[in-house]
Amino acid sequence: MTTNSTRAIHFLVAAVVILLDRWTKHAVASHIALYAHIQIIPGFFRLTHTENTGAAFSLFADSPSHWKTALLITFSLAAMVIVSVLLWKQPRPLTTASIALSLILGGAVGNLWDRVTSGRVVDFLLFYIKRYQWPVFNLADSAIVIGASLLVLEIVFSKPHRQDEAA
Repeated sequence: MTTNSTRAIHFLVAAVVILLDRWTKHAVASHIALYAHIQIIPGFFRLTHTENTGAAFSLFADSPSHWKTALLITFSLAAMVIVSVLLWKQPRPLTTASIALSLILGGAVGNLWDRVTSGRVVDFLLFYIKRYQWPVFNLADSAIVIGASLLVLEIVFSKPHRQDEAA
């Protein structure tokens, strides 16, 4: 497989994440009123239309800082550049690391899109048990967390390269 086709696969995975994220956010915003919800699994899961001005999982959402959105955009852009460079240098397609980086890139672009166009991110996935609930999140957040988790697993379970084997 050529270097360019490997790169195309990596960025195609990211593009699929972006498209699914855009589609799901649009569907939720179009069909569920803000702060309304649709019960999917009683006592466990519902779709809840919220808008988050903070980072993933509503981190910093209550911060009154006027610089918050600009800082989040700047951080997202920096992360996207770093991840894109790492993907560009990946020699093989569909490794754990390349899939992880592609998911992170797609999720970062998905949330950045919302933040740049409206200053807030549409969230809608709510998991809960009784009165305990996880913060509302979206597909882009999921892609970022899954990608980061895959990278951690890759680091923890990868076999170290021994220099004496290379000689």
